[in-house]
Amino acid sequence: MASPSVRGRPMPSVKRENSRKDDGSEAVPVKQAKVDRSRSCPYLDTINRSVLDFDFEKLCSVSLSHINCYACLVCGKYFQGRGNNTHAYTHSVLEGHHVFLNLQTQKFYCIPDNYQIIDSSLEDIIYVLNPTFERSLIARLDSNPKMSRAYDGTTYLPGIVGLNNIKANDYCNVVLQSLSHVTPLRNYFLKEENYGKIKRPPGDQQFLLVQRFGELIRKLWNPRNFKAHVSPHEMLQAVVLCSKKRFQITQQGDGIDFLSWFLNAMHSALNGTKKLSSSIISKTFRGRMTVWTRKIPPVDLTESEKEKLLLTPEYVSRMEEIQWLYLTCDLPPPPLYPDEARENIIPQVPFASLLAKFNGTTEKEYKTYKDNTFKRFQLTKLPPFIICYFKRFTKNYFVSEKNPTIVNFPIKNIDFGELLSPEMRALHRHTTYDLAANIVHDSETRVKHGGTYRCHVLHKATGKWYEMQDLHVADILPQMITLSESYIQIYELREDIPNPFYVAPHARKDQQPGERAAGDRPMETASAPQATGWKTSDNKADTTTTTDDAHSNGQQKETPS
Repeated sequence: MASPSVRGRPMPSVKRENSRKDDGSEAVPVKQAKVDRSRSCPYLDTINRSVLDFDFEKLCSVSLSHINCYACLVCGKYFQGRGNNTHAYTHSVLEGHHVFLNLQTQKFYCIPDNYQIIDSSLEDIIYVLNPTFERSLIARLDSNPKMSRAYDGTTYLPGIVGLNNIKANDYCNVVLQSLSHVTPLRNYFLKEENYGKIKRPPGDQQFLLVQRFGELIRKLWNPRNFKAHVSPHEMLQAVVLCSKKRFQITQQGDGIDFLSWFLNAMHSALNGTKKLSSSIISKTFRGRMTVWTRKIPPVDLTESEKEKLLLTPEYVSRMEEIQWLYLTCDLPPPPLYPDEARENIIPQVPFASLLAKFNGTTEKEYKTYKDNTFKRFQLTKLPPFIICYFKRFTKNYFVSEKNPTIVNFPIKNIDFGELLSPEMRALHRHTTYDLAANIVHDSETRVKHGGTYRCHVLHKATGKWYEMQDLHVADILPQMITLSESYIQIYELREDIPNPFYVAPHARKDQQPGERAAGDRPMETASAPQATGWKTSDNKADTTTTTDDAHSNGQQKETPS
């Protein structure tokens, strides 16, 4: 007689002897060895790894539900449930696909037999679904030049993989690619336990941004991917949701607007405060500066009226200490007329002249419809990574026009310590920076929300630069990077080059009041009181935290210079 079965799975048979032996003693039942079907599934050879893609949202392809979702490892589709009359059960019976993966518990099941599969050959699928990084592996990422091979035979460098452009999300792709090469940020999000236990209010959606960004970083640096590209679909859906559709997948946006909002939203989701050490975002990017502001009386007033206004509190020069997330560099206006050959001249400007805005001696005038203000900026604290934004777009009455000026910047050894006062420079151990990422905006029509974005990133293990534009990835010479119309740049602090003006704390204690440290130079002062401030009243994008986000995230409103 055949042994009974439950849902197609045979039950272990039990052989019973006669209830009584010849000697009259009772017989003891003898159990046969149990057949462990979970370790000997006959359908493992039907798994098709070439169709598996876990980058998209985990929801059922029939019911569009997130609950109890399974991935069919034969065709790659997502279905809900495992029991009778579920979508996964129906798909298994109709199509003959039997191996499924629970996307939440990461366990494998055979359907409709409904037993768990335990096999070590399936670990590579788990690693693609949820890559994990040990601390030893993270420490070797910047020193291991080894190429990885995808399932289809394509070779790639971990971290140098393309991002799929769903329609018009290249402005997001370049920002995400650049941030993935910021070492402290990358190392923080490669370990999920660094942020997994952060407590947020019930129903909070901002933390979804942190989770999706961590998943994307781990997939970008996964050395065992099945394919040499990643789709940021889940990450972009979180961006659309958390920004309340301010940033769209189907509509081109501004890279600096997205970068500013994204960093501030992440800072808020990580329970960041105004302290510089409150989150990984502040520790990595946020610095301090002193801003002097003085208001100018209207030109149509008489001298006596101007003198009276200058005595009022509104026109007294004031100073404030603010935090900044990125530095806004103002480009000189392009030439109005062509040259003698009737060809338009593409102007060039050295990077040092743009940074002179923050040396504490250069005044800049800001005009509004109400009044004029002079501002002066002085950096007081340099972060480990400095973001520089070149203000290429200006608004007129009709459209935003793009400034095509080429910025001549060095790739290595930029000393930002020259922008500090002697007192502040003596407090910094290191002030030399190298370029880590460069975002370029290409446009023929010179409009803000047109054109395309691409980025250049440095792979530290190989020392090579790579250009990435969506799925296109190619190496590039460093000399070619300086010829592009740079829009956003990220500079990394070099800790191997000491600051010659640094004074140790014990030496500062022994220093007499008013005495300068050796090598310090007196700071030149402007002849008139000067003013600064980051935000201009006519440009909302010219803020380190955009005007709307600074309040919605509960953060201190900051002004980019």
